[in-house]
Amino acid sequence: MSMQEKNLANSPVNTGALAGFKVLDLSRVLAGPWCGQFLGDLGAEVIKVESPNGGDDTRGWGPPFLEGESAYFLGCNRNKRGITIDFSQPEGRELLASLIPRFDVLLENFKSGTLEKWGFDSAWFEKNAPLVVRCSITGYGSAGPQAGLPGYDFILQAESGLMSITGDPNGESSKYGVAIVDLATGMMAANAIQAGLLARYRTGKGQAVEVSLFDTSIALLANVGNSHLATGKDAGRYGNGHPTIVPYTTFTCSDGVIALAVGNDKQFVKLSEILQHPEWAEDERFKSNAARVNNRSAIEGLIRKELIHFSSSQLIALLRKNGIPVGQVNTVKEALATEQAQAKEMVIELEHKKIGKFKTLGTPLKMNQTPSSIRYAPPLLGEHTEQVLTQYLDLSEHEINELKNKKIVS
Repeated sequence: MSMQEKNLANSPVNTGALAGFKVLDLSRVLAGPWCGQFLGDLGAEVIKVESPNGGDDTRGWGPPFLEGESAYFLGCNRNKRGITIDFSQPEGRELLASLIPRFDVLLENFKSGTLEKWGFDSAWFEKNAPLVVRCSITGYGSAGPQAGLPGYDFILQAESGLMSITGDPNGESSKYGVAIVDLATGMMAANAIQAGLLARYRTGKGQAVEVSLFDTSIALLANVGNSHLATGKDAGRYGNGHPTIVPYTTFTCSDGVIALAVGNDKQFVKLSEILQHPEWAEDERFKSNAARVNNRSAIEGLIRKELIHFSSSQLIALLRKNGIPVGQVNTVKEALATEQAQAKEMVIELEHKKIGKFKTLGTPLKMNQTPSSIRYAPPLLGEHTEQVLTQYLDLSEHEINELKNKKIVS
């Protein structure tokens, strides 16, 4: 048995829903890698391709670093084997042309038009790789006056209106605490890719999938965007509150802060009884959700005066017992240490070639018949170049060394 065969034979058992599907991931930073990571969690074989000259930008995004490896990169590149190819050189593009037809999915987030500039246009795919589902993640898509511009999560949060509805009502607009547009775009791309693979069984053809940060950021406006379209009124900021549900915000208890979400009038009646103010539920200002929205400050002020006398644990137990949605406002450290996070395996330990054992977030994708799994730690730069080029292109050791000497791969 060759070293290549031994490496593949020793790979972790994979019974995921996408086992057998192969993804060539040319993406970098967050949206694309996040997509590739989800596909990998679901069982796909994901090959991450990076430039030999430093690789994915996020390898340098820190601190924190673990033994020189960026925590940011480690968080969105598990379940991938990593290779390097320099696409700026013709021989690098020739390697890409040889690899693409051997995969089911091509994932990239180059600037719009980059693949076409290299010769990989629709006609090339139709002739050479008709079964490939090719997903392009861009900033603004291929149409409109901003098509072709690079996309950045922070800028899209600003341009889409998401930032305008986030933050204190009397303060400045604020971005989300994570790159929400990038993350959501990655998840939408993963959904679209799987739909493309499913459609391939019916049509016998691959297809082009376009997902953009702009489209995603607009879609994330959801009910707020639709409220504007229904009324013509612009949206505002409500801090931790909800534009159309009250009470639905954070409240301070004697020892901490809770998030309270009273979703209907029956729950409000129960809340009023628990706080020993049943008259609130009969008050015309508060009797219905619509009335409470119109009298938001009044009812929230009354509730705040009562909740300050409760400990958060006492109140959470009481409200949950009565079916009222409530939760502790935790720090990240507190959230990841909860029994629930441990029970759901949302904090796991991986073995990394350079770092050794390290903790990372688990997968949220739980399936009982085709379980998701985390089989590979994020790769070192070019860690699997020889292995993958041998497996997929049957290149000899001599051929690979020649490519290394020319700095096409590393």
